[in-house]
Amino acid sequence: MSIRQRKGFQAIAVFLAFAMAQVYVQISLAEPATPTFPVPLPQQFVARLTTRGNQPILVNGNGAATGASILTGATIETPADVGATIDLGALGRLDLDPNTKIELVFDNNGNVRVKLISGCVVLRTKKNASGEINTELGTAGRSDKKTGGILNFCFPPGASAPTAGTATGVGAGAVSGGGGGAAAGGGLSTFAIVAIVGGVAAGVGIALAGRRGNNPSPSR
Repeated sequence: MSIRQRKGFQAIAVFLAFAMAQVYVQISLAEPATPTFPVPLPQQFVARLTTRGNQPILVNGNGAATGASILTGATIETPADVGATIDLGALGRLDLDPNTKIELVFDNNGNVRVKLISGCVVLRTKKNASGEINTELGTAGRSDKKTGGILNFCFPPGASAPTAGTATGVGAGAVSGGGGGAAAGGGLSTFAIVAIVGGVAAGVGIALAGRRGNNPSPSR
């Protein structure tokens, strides 16, 4: 082999080595970087179910009783004579009457939305949690995220609009103190206050009338 041929082969070898190095660099840049530490994934918030007498209700079409986990987006249906309460942790609590069907959506940002398909519910949201109840006819009510509150609604099948609710959840102690279907802080409704004041006034009037009858004014 002549010196000229040897130099030619050397030049070709150098060129091929350079070309392969360039291809390797391009492939390395195209590959995604592998993280050196595990990336934490946000955990999905889980609510807890309690049923009256530990009797089963339907969650997404399957039987569920006290202690079951409720995930966001669940469809929940209570049968006759079985109420339920869903503990939403830092967000609040949701009580369902028997014969109630809802769709429940909640998230880690403090939002709770209840689509009331039929029946009665009471949604209690804590401070820094916003609550909303709606029906197929639109939004029935919202609670204030700064203060929390109570939303109390019934929506019987065929109703033209939702009305003030009376949901009791798993027991009579779960009855809402709010009235009129609006967000409230748990106090008496305006109707109840008027009724109480009216009753007291009527009682005082009857007492005064009876006193006048027993103590007639002296004759002149």
